[in-house]
Amino acid sequence: MFLENTINHSKQSGWMEVICGSMFSGKTEELIRRLRRAEMAGQNVEIFKPKTDTRYSEEDVVSHNQNKIRSTAVENPNEIILLGSNCDVVGIDEAQFFDESIVEIANQLANSGIRVVIAGLDMDFLGRPFGPMPNLMATAEYVTKVHAICKRTGNLANYSMRTSQGDNLVELGETESYEAVSRRVFIDEVLLKKK
Repeated sequence: MFLENTINHSKQSGWMEVICGSMFSGKTEELIRRLRRAEMAGQNVEIFKPKTDTRYSEEDVVSHNQNKIRSTAVENPNEIILLGSNCDVVGIDEAQFFDESIVEIANQLANSGIRVVIAGLDMDFLGRPFGPMPNLMATAEYVTKVHAICKRTGNLANYSMRTSQGDNLVELGETESYEAVSRRVFIDEVLLKKK
């Protein structure tokens, strides 16, 4: 389990935490949990999400089990610097939907003394590293990978398999469009069918 940084407060700077995994693995739930704890500690918290993520709410970050927290939808990561620079903690949900500039923005915030908590899909529907997530994970002090459970095998689900038609990289959807699956199912259903 992740424990907040508590070492040498006089020399402490900010830091980055990345929560990653497949769809339906609890990434947003864990992000909300960490941000709520910071709020309970009296810290100034802001959370941001991409404007394109309108699945459950345009204003809130909402987990699949309907847990939610107020947020600000932004068009591009530069808005996060402007709106979050006076915070103790900045949360960013669905980071895979931002361009690579989110990596520099998150690092700037952390370098200025802010705790940055980021959640996002680590792989796209074809099993490839997704957008800026690899670079966010590489520069973060803490990385937590969460997993769903594959309904077909009962094993850990590491992949977000698209069940709907379409080849666009970004296709918003829930259980009607995606299924969290194990490596075996992903190999059988996606990789072997591509050959």
